[in-house]
Amino acid sequence: MPVKVSVIVPVYNPGIYIEDCIASLQRQSLPPEEYEVIFVDDGSTDETPARLDALAAEDPRMKVIHQENSGWSGKPRNVGIEASRGEFVMFVDNDDYLGDEALERMYDYGVANGADVVVGKMAGKGRGVPVELFRRNHPRATVETAPLIDSLTPHKMFRRAFLDRIGLRFPEGRRRLEDHVFIAEAYLRAENVSVLSDYVCYYHLRREDGSNAGFERFDPVGYFKNLREALDVVERYTEPGPVRDKLFRRWLRVEMVERLRARRFLKLPDDYRRELFAEIHEVVVERFGPGVAAGLQPTQQVVAALTAADRYDDVVSFAQWEAGVAPKAAPGHVEWRDGSLSVGFTAEYTSGGEPMTFPADAEATPLDDAPKDVSEAVEWVAAQTAARFGQATADLLLRERSSAAQYFMPVRFTRETVPVGDGGEVRLVLRATATVDPADLPKDGVWDALVRVKLGGWTKECRLGPAPRESRPTPDVGVVGGRPVLPYWTDPHGNLSLEFGVRGKRLGLGRVQQSGVTVSGDHVRALLPVYVPGETEVRLRFVSAQQISEAPGTLSPATDGTGAVLAAALPVESLSRGVWRVALCLAPDAARPLYTGLPFALRSAGGRVQVAPVPRPGLALRVARRARRAVGTVRRKVSRIRIGGQ
Repeated sequence: MPVKVSVIVPVYNPGIYIEDCIASLQRQSLPPEEYEVIFVDDGSTDETPARLDALAAEDPRMKVIHQENSGWSGKPRNVGIEASRGEFVMFVDNDDYLGDEALERMYDYGVANGADVVVGKMAGKGRGVPVELFRRNHPRATVETAPLIDSLTPHKMFRRAFLDRIGLRFPEGRRRLEDHVFIAEAYLRAENVSVLSDYVCYYHLRREDGSNAGFERFDPVGYFKNLREALDVVERYTEPGPVRDKLFRRWLRVEMVERLRARRFLKLPDDYRRELFAEIHEVVVERFGPGVAAGLQPTQQVVAALTAADRYDDVVSFAQWEAGVAPKAAPGHVEWRDGSLSVGFTAEYTSGGEPMTFPADAEATPLDDAPKDVSEAVEWVAAQTAARFGQATADLLLRERSSAAQYFMPVRFTRETVPVGDGGEVRLVLRATATVDPADLPKDGVWDALVRVKLGGWTKECRLGPAPRESRPTPDVGVVGGRPVLPYWTDPHGNLSLEFGVRGKRLGLGRVQQSGVTVSGDHVRALLPVYVPGETEVRLRFVSAQQISEAPGTLSPATDGTGAVLAAALPVESLSRGVWRVALCLAPDAARPLYTGLPFALRSAGGRVQVAPVPRPGLALRVARRARRAVGTVRRKVSRIRIGGQ
């Protein structure tokens, strides 16, 4: 069969970090005969060459090319392109990995939309990835209609015939930003670019040892020399005007202005900061007309203007002021409504930990010249932020803790100006309600709630919280779409998270009162602290010293709106004389149905069944349980330290 996708992986001394990459490539849902993986070993000096040779010997999908070290990723990728047989080629770095269905989904999406380039949703573990680009699918995208230019890494799928037709290959040698040159030309010359946003295709990782090539401190002179080559590509394929200015703005914003802002800039040594500033000043003056900076956000405009004016000390002072600016999101209601979780919150920016204030009667004014000092710059930013408050937005994202995959939740918000003091100043507050539909989140695990606030010149994220312990809304576990979902507050930070596929004591079923359990004939009913949107199928398990018996049951919303009513027909004929412990499975159709014990038992005697207390375990069992709990506590603490979940 023809090969649909060739995956090209440049390799240089990845050590153990290549194992996740290999495993993900072997797990792909695309049939094995429809894709190939080409590892191009660029002169590795660790044990990787032997590892790859052994892999290729046992897996016919895997191929290895060895070459002398070329210094960067451009040549290995080009060698891989020439060796590829696929209709599409996909570039993957040796320390990243793919979602299990990435190749199949991206290929099908590209074919369906006639795409020359397919951009798959990314998740960043310890490193930034585009966010706005993946807010929704873009079947037919251009640099004018979608924020494609936000994504210039090579981790995409390209039609091989397209690359050959336009003669597109990566710049080679020891250099930076070879991917910017390649991707910019691909975007500008492709007949169609398709963006797939409803599945995480690519996981972009920062190594624990921080040794990714992209995190190494660069030589500013060489870096910005290479950056000019990407600007040359834009000039070659666009006309002067708004489109070119928009594309240039990406490099001005991301590669220059953002490097000179707040803590990112301040943490660098002064001599390196000065060298970096000098090179950026040169590019800004040399390459960018006034229309480029004019489209930036207010804070970015200030930094760009001070840089163009060659005022290093003022850029440092402005960075020191910005370093104290941060968003804060305070939770409101968190409750189940109509099969979804409704989450209310307010959000605003703070400075030095206190709510920021802005002039009440501000008007939008252009920044014609660089501010005369930092005080004037701060005043101008405050006025423009207030004048543009109508453009401010708030979003709720859920981010899966282990993989960093994140999804936007639907949100409604209002903008409110809150007077401060005599009314000359106001706070700018966003009041929002988000709707979390569990069906929108693809996997079980812990999902952290983050609020993304765009206001003035800032787009920042923060956790939703902290919520004071005495005022935290505590909804019950919900069973929605066939799986349990628990909203909870992290300890000790008090931020909102959701656990999908929760089980055991975290379900909260230990709060069931024996007085709320009744047996009538061969039927049992119990009031449980569980939310269900409608009648939901569950399963009960009855365990005695010698036997196990099971029966189907249902959960239905309680008439008073609190909790759910469990109802089941008892298998009386199989409940022999004695005491039976009761366990409940909230997701009986799961691949691994899990049961949680309920805090009551059933006593069967003479054909009658009654509610009874759960028998206490013997001494040996109690000691064993205490030991297991102690081990579990230690493991959780270690996991919390490792993950850093807040």
